[in-house]
Amino acid sequence: MHRLFVFDLDGTLIDSRRDIADSANELLASCGGAPLPEDAVGRMVGDGAPALVARAFAAAGLVPPADALERYLAIYDRRLLVHTRAYPGVTDVLGVLSRRAALALLTNKPRRSIRRILDGLDLSRYFSDDAVVAGDGPFPRKPDPGGLRHLAAAARPTGETLLVGDSAIDWRTARAAGVSICLARYGFGLDGIPLDRLSPGDRVIDAPSELLTL
Repeated sequence: MHRLFVFDLDGTLIDSRRDIADSANELLASCGGAPLPEDAVGRMVGDGAPALVARAFAAAGLVPPADALERYLAIYDRRLLVHTRAYPGVTDVLGVLSRRAALALLTNKPRRSIRRILDGLDLSRYFSDDAVVAGDGPFPRKPDPGGLRHLAAAARPTGETLLVGDSAIDWRTARAAGVSICLARYGFGLDGIPLDRLSPGDRVIDAPSELLTL
């Protein structure tokens, strides 16, 4: 039985793709670039904002200015909750799972953005501060397994850990940490995951509610 569910945020608990894409495109436009398709920007998400900005400028054929990351973060800070919503069923699923197991969050997003989003979507009650590992904390960003191992070691009660995510970054993180992965096919980062290499304990779901059947 899984005693700890560790969730990715973007593309797993929340659909933030439009706000992220709009922020990246506003930055590109300010540098003379053409906008990128929303789904293309969605595929750039997962390794943190620095990687996203670099990929967006490369896709637009532009050289990023020295302050590109800072400008993107400022733009995105204004857009965090314009269109971003929890995926249908997420709140109910977290409510049920929180009565069965410990919950944690592992994301490459900055902690300040995480808390504003969780508060704005009424999800903060499921993730205490010590159960959140952010991209700007003491651990290297995913796919480094350090953050996931920390959450697993700190979980009470101890037991089987399942990482729930939507991207190859999450898959690689789970592999490096030696835990099972549940891949959210409804998210926006599934491209690049070798589904034929999933282990017997791994799962793929098409809706958050399917977590309750695991």
